[in-house]
Amino acid sequence: MGPVHALHVRELEKETGKCVLSAIVDADIGRARRVAADLGAGSAVFSSIQDLLASKTAQASVLVTPTENHHAHAAQLVAGGQRVLLEKPLTGTVEGDREFCAQLDREHPDALMLAFQRRFDAPLQYAKELMESGLVGRVFKIYSALEDSNPAPDGYRSGGILPDMSVHNVDEILWMTGRMPRAALTIGSRIYSHRLTTCQEDFDDALMYLWFDGELVAEVQVSRNHVSGYRVETILFGEEGQIRVGRFDQKPFDILVEAYGRRGRTEPLASKTFRMRDYQRPLPEFIDRFGPAYKAELAAFIDCCAAGKPFPTSHRDGLRAQEVISAGMQAVIGREQAAAIG
Repeated sequence: MGPVHALHVRELEKETGKCVLSAIVDADIGRARRVAADLGAGSAVFSSIQDLLASKTAQASVLVTPTENHHAHAAQLVAGGQRVLLEKPLTGTVEGDREFCAQLDREHPDALMLAFQRRFDAPLQYAKELMESGLVGRVFKIYSALEDSNPAPDGYRSGGILPDMSVHNVDEILWMTGRMPRAALTIGSRIYSHRLTTCQEDFDDALMYLWFDGELVAEVQVSRNHVSGYRVETILFGEEGQIRVGRFDQKPFDILVEAYGRRGRTEPLASKTFRMRDYQRPLPEFIDRFGPAYKAELAAFIDCCAAGKPFPTSHRDGLRAQEVISAGMQAVIGREQAAAIG
């Protein structure tokens, strides 16, 4: 994600003049130099956050380091006077999130924006608009799927498939509904891709079920086993129809949003196709789906920094999502715990 964010900063530098890609920091300074050269940027390069802060080169940073370093690195940057866009999750554990949130609320309440790019995704924003317009009546169920076509890379450090992956789905649901669930349950198993990677995760396939007050539920499905390609789908079920975002058909750059009425109606209530960006370079598969959302998120971060305004997402959103996941993990059913049949 580091080179992706750097690319977007460089593009926004040219397009808006509101920012400058002033520095790239990587423990592998040779990699930092390669990224800067690839982007044609005259950026300074540093091998540590300490060197970056000492240089006084930048006023804000995008932080893309391993999850276990998020707390220490982000705290170091904000203590140095910077505002930070931090890739999810906040710390990777609910205890760590609570500790870091308390620290930020006490010392730097408006210094950190947590990167939940789905909130900046045009197809999902359109679906939310359709839902809030009442097009399909009262929504009583939300289904959100995120499935990778490959296992986590060798050497990747994951806190578990739900804290690592479903944090996006959970935040999407909390953003869509504006509500917190009252209960959660998780079901998971290891069925295929865990054998293909050195990454150690609890599950490679998992489901989460959320209950809200007022006859509303949500289902989250995450997996490392969708071998046919990256799958991202969201369905909002209402009393008068449904709104569907995405449909897997191996066309990653065309995202269809459709709303359907009750049975018997032949024409959709709404239909719109969003064309995603082809970067014409090898990038992680999720960039095919969310590239424009990542750039829009970064643009919002830069605008808030320039204007001195609060961010549209914060550390508190990360804590809320992690609290939901933690509740589900306390009521987890794995393959070994499931009731036998026969």
